[in-house]
Amino acid sequence: MGALQSLPSEPEYLDLAEKTGFSQEQIGILHKRFKQLSHNEESLRNFRQNDVGHVQEIGFEEFLVVMSHFRPPSLNLSEEQRESIRREKLRFLFNMHDTDNDGTITLEEYRHVVEELLSRSGPLSKETAKGISDAAMLEVASISMGHMEPDEFYEGITFEHFLKILKDIEIETRMNIRFLNMDTTTLCK
Repeated sequence: MGALQSLPSEPEYLDLAEKTGFSQEQIGILHKRFKQLSHNEESLRNFRQNDVGHVQEIGFEEFLVVMSHFRPPSLNLSEEQRESIRREKLRFLFNMHDTDNDGTITLEEYRHVVEELLSRSGPLSKETAKGISDAAMLEVASISMGHMEPDEFYEGITFEHFLKILKDIEIETRMNIRFLNMDTTTLCK
């Protein structure tokens, strides 16, 4: 990745454009943004910590691959292609929450997501986050499983349940990057 310390060269842009679907101009814009976020380092540190506490890093190419999940879909897509993009974006979202990669978003993983999201809006007790996530998971269980007996245990959200829950949300057109014609460097300081 050392070659990406400065602005990527034209051949690298071509390879990255082919791999991610971004235009060379968009890659240039994203490279500038990456450099801002990484403080001109080769990687973003603390991008995500794994369960054993090791700090993970993400380089520019990996950053582009992640961002490619947020490319707007082409207007001339068949229904099959649109559904494929939808599933790909939903799989990406699902995998972000399934932190142990076991194919299920457990109550504990969901609590962590709720705590992360709500902690940014002010002080939030663990009990409040637990109550919100427990109630939401109970709702998900009722949607996914239907009627459950009191002695039944809901393991968590599988990808198929996730698809069922989000079936009416038009994720393929709403989960997108927008490239503005403005200098965003002053917004990051």
